[in-house]
Amino acid sequence: MATDLNQSTTRGVGFETASLTRLHYVGIVLAAITGVIHLVLGVGFLPSPLAVSFVLAGLGFFGAIALLLFNVRRRALYAVGIPFTLAQIAAYFVINPDPLSAFGLFDKLVQLTLVGVLVVLYREK
Repeated sequence: MATDLNQSTTRGVGFETASLTRLHYVGIVLAAITGVIHLVLGVGFLPSPLAVSFVLAGLGFFGAIALLLFNVRRRALYAVGIPFTLAQIAAYFVINPDPLSAFGLFDKLVQLTLVGVLVVLYREK
């Protein structure tokens, strides 16, 4: 049974969005953008073994969004999200033969902005 629009059940299971700020939603959008990019690239790289790493990274971003919406240890989520996203950026420049493509740089800009959002959210509490 729903308690209000921000909590889906009375047993504490479900979304908890009442405490989310505009900055949280910016982070959600950024994580979704880079998550979609990684999933699309992962499918495009099939059957290469590299495809698995892209799919896992994309799922990681969407998993983080779900954890945020379910209010699961948000501060720890920010702390883990920072190095996770920085690792994506570093891996791009190490692995990619053409690291200066417009599409790739767009994704890295999205990820760098996401890191900034995560740092601010982490420092807020």
